[in-house]
Amino acid sequence: MKDNQGVYYYPYADNKQIRMYVRESENTIEFRLWKSTEPDIWEKHGWIPYEAILEAIKMYDPKKSNFDPSYVYDLTLAKNVLNK
Repeated sequence: MKDNQGVYYYPYADNKQIRMYVRESENTIEFRLWKSTEPDIWEKHGWIPYEAILEAIKMYDPKKSNFDPSYVYDLTLAKNVLNK
C-alpha cells in the first residue's frame, strides 16, 4: 500500500492502526514505524536500516518484551511491497 508518507505494510494484519513504512536506500531496505495511537513515534524514530534490525533480533528476549523485531520488520514482506 502507499500513501503520502510512502510505501507500507501492516505488521499486524488485524491492527490497521500500525503501519511499517519501507524504502530502499543505498543497497539496503529501511523501515519506519507509524502508530495512529502514538504519532510522536514517527517523529522520534527515523528510518532504520535492516542491518540494525538484524542486531536487534540478536538481542531480542521474549521474556522481557513481546515486540519481536523479526516479526514486525519483515524483510520478505518489505521487498514484496516495494516491488509493486
